[in-house]
Amino acid sequence: MQRKGATTVKAGTAVRGPEGTETPRPFVPPVGASRNVPTSMPGGAPRIEMNQGEPEHRHFPRAQLATHFDLWVDDGAGGRRFSANLVSVNVSVSGAFLASTFFLPMGTVVRTRFALEEGAAPVEARAEIVREERGPEEEGRSGFALRFLDFSGQTEVALARLFLGMRLRAFTEDYLKSARARSLPNELERVIDVMAAWELLKATTPGDPWRGE
Repeated sequence: MQRKGATTVKAGTAVRGPEGTETPRPFVPPVGASRNVPTSMPGGAPRIEMNQGEPEHRHFPRAQLATHFDLWVDDGAGGRRFSANLVSVNVSVSGAFLASTFFLPMGTVVRTRFALEEGAAPVEARAEIVREERGPEEEGRSGFALRFLDFSGQTEVALARLFLGMRLRAFTEDYLKSARARSLPNELERVIDVMAAWELLKATTPGDPWRGE
């Protein structure tokens, strides 16, 4: 008999009690995992796609990235009344879709913690469930979408780097070789100059840096 207030979750999903606070793990396909969850080769870059209308991604592109999400709901007294470990299908700066065979009510606000690569500091966020897909695994993906509401400790910068890191690195390395950058008196002035040059580039070219244009 199910106890009042207890949470029932289908087999195949890792669920933990209030004490579960382990560090997010890199993706390892669980036994019985959906064939619709994309796997990433070790050290390989995730595939970046344009937003295809999903509200959780808004105007940002999304990365096809499978990584463990620690997910929990606070009980209002410093503990957790629900806790689970799920695997992402895709991630963007504004949201994520998680593969799941159980569902929480739409509008539920959860806390989440996940890492974008092995050994990286975790991203920590508060998120809202905004969409779900309940198709059978053999016919389509099953799970729900999160829209990030806010982040802890500026960890959202790690998400931004997932999409902008390579372009920013190439731009910065090239700019720092310029005579102007070498003439500046200290590192802080060079950082400010690089930021100004990047913003000027964005304002004077038609491309969208988020989409690699």
